[in-house]
Amino acid sequence: MAADLSDVRFLTVAEVADMMRVSRMTVYRLVHSGELPAIRFGRSFRVPESAVTHALENHVAETA
Repeated sequence: MAADLSDVRFLTVAEVADMMRVSRMTVYRLVHSGELPAIRFGRSFRVPESAVTHALENHVAETA
């Protein structure tokens, strides 16, 4: 399992907000609602980069 996680890039909430061009609060709402998977480290969240790109691709596909 450690080998699988070595390939995963985790982003902070601020980095996700920049990528998605939304506020940090919006990212927190997506994480808490379960729409965006995240891992909690202490009091902060980390989101897999692949989850962000997947969410963006699916959202664009739904609106097109």
